[in-house]
Amino acid sequence: MNAIIFSAVWGVVMMYSGVLSKSNPVIRMTAIVGLTLLLIANTAELFGYRFFNIDSRNMLAFTSFGLLFNSIAFGSTLIYFLLSSRDMFNVGRNVAEYFALIFFVLTGVALVSSYNSLLMLFLGIEIISIPLYILTGSDKKDLRSNEASLKYFLMGSFSTGIMLMGIALIYGSWGTFQLGGMSNIQDPELNPLLIAGLLLLLIAMSFKISAAPFHFWTPDVYDGSPSVFTSFMATIVKVAGFIALLRLFETTFNVMPKKWSILVAIITAATLFIGNITAVFQQSVKRMLAYSSIAQAGFMFFALFGANSWASEGLLLYSAAYCLSTIGIFAILIKMKDYSYEGFNGMGKHHPLLAATNSIFLLSLAGIPLTAGFTAKFYMLASVIEHGSYMWLAIFAVLCAAISAFYYFRVIQSMYFKDGESQAIVVNDSFKWGLILLCAAIIFLGVYPQWLFLKLYF
Repeated sequence: MNAIIFSAVWGVVMMYSGVLSKSNPVIRMTAIVGLTLLLIANTAELFGYRFFNIDSRNMLAFTSFGLLFNSIAFGSTLIYFLLSSRDMFNVGRNVAEYFALIFFVLTGVALVSSYNSLLMLFLGIEIISIPLYILTGSDKKDLRSNEASLKYFLMGSFSTGIMLMGIALIYGSWGTFQLGGMSNIQDPELNPLLIAGLLLLLIAMSFKISAAPFHFWTPDVYDGSPSVFTSFMATIVKVAGFIALLRLFETTFNVMPKKWSILVAIITAATLFIGNITAVFQQSVKRMLAYSSIAQAGFMFFALFGANSWASEGLLLYSAAYCLSTIGIFAILIKMKDYSYEGFNGMGKHHPLLAATNSIFLLSLAGIPLTAGFTAKFYMLASVIEHGSYMWLAIFAVLCAAISAFYYFRVIQSMYFKDGESQAIVVNDSFKWGLILLCAAIIFLGVYPQWLFLKLYF
């Protein structure tokens, strides 16, 4: 509850900060201080210190798993603010409003990690989505940004309608919005109303997390929106959708495991295949990262398929590894004018530190050993192996990971093995130290991932 209340209140504070101060650095520092306090408040609740004693009528359930994910999401957002928030100044004049919208998104993130009612799930998803429609179209002078915002709004509204229809059918079957309502059903496998509702809910959530074949909006939206906001959308927002879906599977979909396992396996395989194959043929690194996010979603889908301790721990680790690596890559990409592979030519010679840190981020996404990305993929594959069936899916995922190495290493090849004119990339010392510490965190989680899970068991 600390995170929900505090993030909503600080979102309002950021709205008024734009009225009280016209200095962008002051507004930025206010947002960083607020996010730091938000992270502290959520961590305090993780250790048993709840500042707000509000009766949620059993519509919210705060668990160590959900609170730990909140800390990962808020910590990743803090890193995003420190590395990339200055680039918001170049998008438009409404800097305070941008920060306010991000805090409102974090309110939705805190809701979807702790919902115990389908109504709270719907509210959380919409609180996340609506500010993103605005952020996507925030560069009003760029027609591609306007187009991306319209596409995102139309597809988001369409998926919301599907979600509401699914919730309505489930309510008609359960007689309640609570996640435990399925206990009232005598034979869930023979209840067509329930099956239809769950199927529509799965489709709607697949839209939100860019799972195939409901992914087609993602490349255009990620590519058209301002890069500084694409970084946030592709990381914190995406993994929040998976946390919401994991909670839904653990409490609802597990009643019909065999039927749903087949469907989830097909979605996982399709997401891995389409994301990786289409990423190979992209000529823009930003658009490649958009398709790469689809492929990464395929690996995160293993958490739903496995439904065991490997899966839940792996999803937390994957969330941290994916967010840190992608935020780091976008922090460098935002500083560049040319997003093509040729734009990275010669970076290893002209900007050695940026090239070295960018390589570590890319290696983590590719799943190379000693990085957090490798350990996270290991956890995901282990969850499928422990599941005991569909071993072909684990083998297929390894082959897709091998394909992903091609387009990740293509960027590294451009940086170190191709000559080109140096881009005018201007960064300060604090930005460089931020990248170095981010790389250190990725390697630390790759070597010692258990550190992330200590609060789950002690």
